[in-house]
Amino acid sequence: MGAKQVVDPERDFVPPDFTIKELRDCVPKHCFERDTLRSFSYVTYDMCGVAFLAFCASHIHLLPLALRAPAWVLYWVSQGIVATGLWVIAHECGHGAFSANRTVNNVTGWILHSALLVPYYAWRHSHSQHHKNTNNLTRDEVFVPRTKSYRGLQGKPSTPAWMTDSVFDETPLYHLAMVTAQSLFGWPLYLYRNASGPKYAQGASHFSPTSVLFRAEQFSQIVISDIGLLLTIAVLTYSSWIFSPATVAFYYGVPYLMVNFWLVTITFLQHTDAAVPHYTDDSWNFVRGALCTVDRDFGWILNTCLHHIQDTHVAHHVFSQMPHYHAEEATKHLKKKLGKHYRFDDTNFLVALYHNFKHCQFIEDTGSILFFRNTSTPAK
Repeated sequence: MGAKQVVDPERDFVPPDFTIKELRDCVPKHCFERDTLRSFSYVTYDMCGVAFLAFCASHIHLLPLALRAPAWVLYWVSQGIVATGLWVIAHECGHGAFSANRTVNNVTGWILHSALLVPYYAWRHSHSQHHKNTNNLTRDEVFVPRTKSYRGLQGKPSTPAWMTDSVFDETPLYHLAMVTAQSLFGWPLYLYRNASGPKYAQGASHFSPTSVLFRAEQFSQIVISDIGLLLTIAVLTYSSWIFSPATVAFYYGVPYLMVNFWLVTITFLQHTDAAVPHYTDDSWNFVRGALCTVDRDFGWILNTCLHHIQDTHVAHHVFSQMPHYHAEEATKHLKKKLGKHYRFDDTNFLVALYHNFKHCQFIEDTGSILFFRNTSTPAK
């Protein structure tokens, strides 16, 4: 199955000129209300899911031998999805969308993210810069596209990413291996050395209080983030000693990799697409950047378990303090207001992941509004 053919998004493209007030006024006021108790209900829901799945996994050894391997795979996939839901809630805490109380946001977010080996304050700071500078080629913080010259592709074709739609053409196994590696290990590499980040911060670590990513006054918060990680690592180490390293790997390690997969897949597909432009400083503004994202339908089960982070992401970027349980309603109003500037794609996410990884390779070195290019020969 090939990825869905995209109508030329560059032809007659006019950047949006909405103001943030225009967009806010089109959304009902109650969508901006944060209900702490309701937010905690989602934490409880997800924690119960994690506990239930772990309980089920503890009985896998009672199954017939032939069913044990499939049962573990089912557990890993399911636990990864549910744990990603917890990650999304912690992400809301970082935005201040979980509660109107800053302390509640930070304590809850620090606990949840630390349990998932995420440096809460460190990532909150860099993620805030991503939201403030989305798709600004100079200042964005994640999945910043490389230029053609940076990739050493001078003299090769510059085919618009939308022109090719075949999934299984040139070197499919290579691209499949690369996108799999990105999805499983891209997240820790981003935290450790800012992989896919901007040029000014290449190699910068989210774990270092003196990193170029952070201001001097944020030093203590980065240390607190690291303490949270050390506590989690200590618990995992102790559990490995009490139970066994294999037990910890099966119950925690593999689901952790699955969380990595979902985080990278969701983030990559939100901002990497043939239809999504990138702006230089002279053409960028906050609203234009916020609208450089794609809402994607992963199906009812995944949309629900992931708290709609991927199918209401436009609303999230425009209003980052809006809780997820209001985002669906807000999206309906934004969609009407934005018209052609609202982007939605219901292509199977695995197909879209492969297709966009393969075809969204670089941008040109010059221009003020740039779209993805690749070196392939257009499909006929």
